Parts: sequence; C-alpha cells; structure tokens
Amino acid sequence: MDATPARLTSFTRDGLTFDVTDAGPLDGDVVVLLHGFPQKATSWAGVSARLAEHSYRTVAPDQRGYSPGARPRGRRAYRLAELTADVVALIDRLGTGPVHLVGHDWGANVGWSVAAHHPERVRTWTAVSVPHPVAFSRALRSADQARRSWYMAFFQLPRVPELVLSRTGDGGPALLAGAGMDHAALERYRHEMVDGGALPGGLGWYRALPFISATPRVTVPTTFVWSTGDSAISRRAAQACAGSVSGPYRFVEIGGTHWVPDQQPDAVVDAFLAGVDGSR
Repeated sequence: MDATPARLTSFTRDGLTFDVTDAGPLDGDVVVLLHGFPQKATSWAGVSARLAEHSYRTVAPDQRGYSPGARPRGRRAYRLAELTADVVALIDRLGTGPVHLVGHDWGANVGWSVAAHHPERVRTWTAVSVPHPVAFSRALRSADQARRSWYMAFFQLPRVPELVLSRTGDGGPALLAGAGMDHAALERYRHEMVDGGALPGGLGWYRALPFISATPRVTVPTTFVWSTGDSAISRRAAQACAGSVSGPYRFVEIGGTHWVPDQQPDAVVDAFLAGVDGSR
C-alpha cells in the first residue's frame, strides 16, 4: 500500500522558498490554485473548503513576490517564464502527476502559460476572470478594454504605485473598493500586501510585462469563468477567449464583480466540477 503523502508547507526553486497552503484529503485528486493581484493564497479559502467537500486536495502557493522567501529584486525576475517555471516546480514537487489547475486574475495569466507550455502536467484548466493572453491583447485595441486597463500603465511607474496603494482611507483601498472588493478582503489586503511587504513584488508582475513571452493555444480541457460586473475585463475579451483553445472548452458567465473566488466560491467550484465531468 502506498504511504499517505505528507502536507506540503513550502517548496523551493532557484534559491527561492514559496509558502504553500495544503488542505483537503491528502489522498484526493490535487487542485493547484493560483491567486492574483493584490491577493495571496488566502483568497482561495472558500473555494478550498468547498472542494474538500468533494474530496479534492487543494494546494495554493503564495507566488513569486508574495512569499517572504521568494521576493527577488529587479523586474526581469517577474517575467511570465519565471512565474510559469515556479508553478511547474510546485507540480513536480508534489509528485502526484498531472493536476487540476485553477487560476484567478494574474494567476489565470500564469495558468494559461502553464497549460499551454506544459499540457502533460495539467488534467484540466479553469481560468477565472482573465482570458487567454492573445484574447486580452486583441481586446486592448478597443477603447472599452483600454479604458478598463489604465492601471497597467500606471503600475509601470517607479515607487508611485506603492505609495498610492499603501495609503489608508483612500488611494489603494478606494481603488480596490471601487472595483468591488469587499471589506473583509480589503482588511486582508492591508495585512498581507501592505503590512506584509508583498506589494512591491506583486507590482513586479506588471513591471515585467515588457518582457512577456507569447502563450500558444491551449489543448487541455479548459473552463473560463467571467463575471458580467468585472471592471477589469470586457465582454469582448471574454468572448474572444475561445479562439485560443483548441481542446474541449466551456465558457461560464456569471454575475458579480472581479473578485470571484472571494465572493462566489460556489460558482468557481460548480464550474470546475462541470469541467472535470466534461473532460471524462
């Protein structure tokens, strides 16, 4: 009989140490959860609890720039290729074979890259909020998506975004609240991102955009979840996503804001489960 696997609390790559939240039955099928900006693995708490009820083991890393032991300096250290390699290292460290992969926001962008470049490591792929990079890039040519993405240019500035996003009472909290982030998530943001020192690393992902590499079409079974009240992603970008997936594909449209894992964990899990059933 195979020994029961141990809980994974961290993993290392290239001298960096990444914190991991490992929950659910240890003998369950593994779901790797990739958080976005400006959040950490705690944003998946509701999703993880619900998946545990369905006998899934969830593994959620605090990614590059977010884990205290994985905050390299210089924007080149946050290139998509590096973020992708971090997730591949985690999957290989788990040693369970291909995993189910779920990502939100920037975590979705990384997940698209992992699924495209390393399909042998991914059983199913569920993207939440952010479509395939090709679909997003094409949508940026429209005035609507360009208006929604103004902050991406702002985040390229040195130091100023950190100052704005660290303010109390206005600035960062106001921007996030305006995008629909609720009080509990805002408090977590203050504790984890601002007080915890993760904000510069999180912004490093945006500042590395000039070095981004192309993401090919995805061939693994894919589900894309988009909310109609998402202030960051237009319907045009969401609907264009299908063109960048050549494998089985499902588009799930829901109501609500951009912060889907926090505010609608049941919707994420329902979409994930339907995608898994459809891939069998």
